[in-house]
Amino acid sequence: MSRFSFLIVGLLAFSIGCGSEPEDPAPTTARTPASEDSNEPAPEATRAAGDSETGIVSTGRTPEEMPQPVAFTSGDWPQYRGQLRDGISPATGLLREWPAEGPRKLWEVSVGEGYAAPSVVAERVYINDYDEDESQWMVRCLALDTGDELWRYAVKKRIRPNHAITRSAPATDGGFVFSIDPKCELHCLDARDGSLIWKKFLPVVYDTQIPAWYNGQCPLIDGDRLVIATGGRVLLTALDKATGDPIWETENSDKFQLTHSSITPVEIDGVKQYTYTTFRGLVGVDAESGSQLWHFPWKFNTAVSTSPLPLGDRRFLLTAGYHAQTVVCEIAKHGDEWTASEVVSLPPPSAGWNSEVHTPIVYRDRIYGVGKSKRGQWTCLDLEGNELWTSEGATSFGLGGYALADGMFFVLEGKTGVLRVLDANADQYSELANVQLLEGPDVWAPPVISHGRLLIRDLHKLICLDIAAADAAVAESAGAEVNQQVAVQTD
Repeated sequence: MSRFSFLIVGLLAFSIGCGSEPEDPAPTTARTPASEDSNEPAPEATRAAGDSETGIVSTGRTPEEMPQPVAFTSGDWPQYRGQLRDGISPATGLLREWPAEGPRKLWEVSVGEGYAAPSVVAERVYINDYDEDESQWMVRCLALDTGDELWRYAVKKRIRPNHAITRSAPATDGGFVFSIDPKCELHCLDARDGSLIWKKFLPVVYDTQIPAWYNGQCPLIDGDRLVIATGGRVLLTALDKATGDPIWETENSDKFQLTHSSITPVEIDGVKQYTYTTFRGLVGVDAESGSQLWHFPWKFNTAVSTSPLPLGDRRFLLTAGYHAQTVVCEIAKHGDEWTASEVVSLPPPSAGWNSEVHTPIVYRDRIYGVGKSKRGQWTCLDLEGNELWTSEGATSFGLGGYALADGMFFVLEGKTGVLRVLDANADQYSELANVQLLEGPDVWAPPVISHGRLLIRDLHKLICLDIAAADAAVAESAGAEVNQQVAVQTD
């Protein structure tokens, strides 16, 4: 691999790369926190992270003391890639024409170096952050309308920048907040005040190996459970939200390691499943029992940031960086047996398209995302990965993030921070507006759209914009209850 490729692609949950010279990946030794600056022995590091020999801490709350989830509205963005984990907001009534200076900025706050995107529920913004001066990893809660900090949860944890620091989004149901920090400690917090309910240090509890460039996985809330991948002695586990006790654990007989990928829930042939991308392909796990149903073998290199992308008809698109081939696979059930087979694979990069960092978006039976084969171009593909058109001749987005709402893609240029609004219903590259509010380099966090607001960030600041049209109310099913059980694609 060339030095240039190594520099650009650090592949984390949302992002990768570094500024000038790349650093070595964070150590992946089990039970030892990544990139520790001191020479402390591993046992001390383990105790500092987990506060117990077991790696588990519980504050012993009674059921009466536990927080309660809130009823979602369609405007909430409670986790990575939104309520459906598809990168799409159902919002309507958003601005399609912007003044030269951009939409009205509601607020701006400073954040530590990273690519972590926020999550939003009940007009509260939750974001993972890090204070280098104080060596504190944090979860911060901000008011959506003003940016005022309502609370912060802080833990002493020395983490040196290595392709930045923060990468993953917290998940919240408005009662609980779950976050996995860069060194793979899982924290369960009370959304009311940020107080700790329980936490687990995954390298101790599950023999998890901390991925290169730290954790990038974003946890999944599904009803009364939290679902995460761990690698190590189990592959996936479902945990009781209130206690952290395991509901089930998936045997990891193939010794799959933890990647930066996040879990995607689906339903195939009436069976709800959790899908997860490993270094050696895609796996499907029964959501009821935790048993592994099938495995599609495929080779990935160094890091896998993207999540499985359901295409419908039991098909998935798998893509990643580091010269990995993009592939479409199909899952089938024959009696009690599940099979997984290749439909089509693209040529290896750079001849074939791939997404290095971000999970593409499926819209209008098309796949949209930033591709590498023609560095950083916005690309439209059909459902078998054939290129239909790109932004060639217009602009390049580098490794910038993106989201979809109201028939518009909101796409950031990774190198410059320019935000571009694209017509998602056009059959060619069509730009509606653009504005420069962020600063490069490395603007890789995906935008978040919630309650008529657009949240975007660069390495040092988080900005909230009002993108609701003045003459139209943002449609979000006011007061309507949305089932806290995660919706899944049904094939």
